[in-house]
Amino acid sequence: MNKAYSQLGLAMRAGKLVTGDEIVLKAVRSHEAKLVILAGDASANTQKKFRDKCGTYNVPLMIGFERDKLGSSIGKPERIVLALTDQGFAKMIRKTVCNLSEVEYIE
Repeated sequence: MNKAYSQLGLAMRAGKLVTGDEIVLKAVRSHEAKLVILAGDASANTQKKFRDKCGTYNVPLMIGFERDKLGSSIGKPERIVLALTDQGFAKMIRKTVCNLSEVEYIE
């Protein structure tokens, strides 16, 4: 799991990551988002909103990280939702996380 968090930090520094409800939804709608990551402790409403939106626009969604760790991995306060806008980073994190059982993975 730590490897995934450091990869998120790398993506943030490279400018290939967006965060925040509206910004992530906009990235999903414009097909910029290659992978959406949602904290496992996000509200049921938020989870439904992103499940539906990612399903509609065919964007992979990952649920199951902790919001405080998501935030600290990218040098910000706690974060509930992030979107990777680069296919390379998205693939790298999917590969890292695929082997972990604590993440609910949705294609």
